[in-house]
Amino acid sequence: MDFELSPKAREYQDRLQEFMDEFVYPAEPVYAAWRAENDPHALPPVVEELKAEARGRGLWNLFLPDVSGLTNLEYATLAELTGRSPDLAPEAVNCAAPDTGNMEVLHMFGTDEQKRRWLEPLLNGEIRSAFAMTEPEVASSDATNIQTSIVRDGDEYVINGRKWFITGAADERCKIFIVMGKTDPDGPVHRQQSQVLVPRDTPGLTIVRQLPVFGYQDQHGHSEIVFEDVRVPVSNLVAGEGDGFMIAQARLGPGRIHHAMRALGMAERALELMCRRAVERVAFGGPLAKQGVVREQIAESRMAIEQARLLTLKTAWLIDRHGSKGARTEIAAIKVVVPRIAHEVLDRAIQVHGGAGVSDDTPLAAMYAWVRAMRIFDGPDEVHVRTVARQELRRYES
Repeated sequence: MDFELSPKAREYQDRLQEFMDEFVYPAEPVYAAWRAENDPHALPPVVEELKAEARGRGLWNLFLPDVSGLTNLEYATLAELTGRSPDLAPEAVNCAAPDTGNMEVLHMFGTDEQKRRWLEPLLNGEIRSAFAMTEPEVASSDATNIQTSIVRDGDEYVINGRKWFITGAADERCKIFIVMGKTDPDGPVHRQQSQVLVPRDTPGLTIVRQLPVFGYQDQHGHSEIVFEDVRVPVSNLVAGEGDGFMIAQARLGPGRIHHAMRALGMAERALELMCRRAVERVAFGGPLAKQGVVREQIAESRMAIEQARLLTLKTAWLIDRHGSKGARTEIAAIKVVVPRIAHEVLDRAIQVHGGAGVSDDTPLAAMYAWVRAMRIFDGPDEVHVRTVARQELRRYES
């Protein structure tokens, strides 16, 4: 097992670090100030400026191996860097969720026409997208529970249902939804679901409200959406009828690497801020860094980050060699381990900062809210712990 980066990946890493230092970090206060005075879901102009700069530097669509030439392992190190500024860096290099997963779906399963109409503008950063699976009326951690109906009527599909926490839908640049629903409610459990493409302006699609996460309204938003007799052409089906569950699973492998490494980027930045605060802040006659309890928090954070990173890199390595099926246990494990340790590191960093830690004067509070939410979205911890246990027990069950 070798985690050594290729010369090409090291070059990308150096260029991305330079971009972060020169452009992304200085843009953070500009982004925050603009959002404070405008519609929370409007796009601050600095985002498009960063995208233009990144693309000009060749830092664009790095997540997609067929475009960047990078392996999942190599891209993982870049995702970690972008995670240090989660509101800006991923989108600046066109590697932000949910677009990355949606682009992977269209890249793997889209028809030529679907790729022309939707994948190409997504790859160019001209539009954004959303993935509509989670529903308020059922436990969506079990994807087979999905109740939204997709019924064929001649040359069209008719969609009815309600979705919520649909990330990205509040942004007017979100022009296309990949909607998961049931085309065959009586079929085999994992062949009941299909996925269809629904343009934003389709009649019957209504965005009901924007849902906050711990009180935060993200720029791209998390929306509750109603589909009422929404009609789309049969040609908007992704892959085939009954392939929805398979597509959802294919979408998750690399995506888990991206989420995990970005969370580790947040943890690294939190640890950096914690150390700086501990060295600079004086209490009881000396810097906080001289207090044994603070040193313990710093040490525990470093050890946890290193362990979680190694597990995530191992997972990326396995996906590169054996595909997502060959890394099933590890993919589930990192979805539990990484948000858990990132949450703990951020909690310690907030504690060392005192009142400043729960304010918006540092990025810690917003990061804390996001990594806590990570333990729920994309499958709650309990589902992934169950997967790890099942895989482990198979060795001993006849």
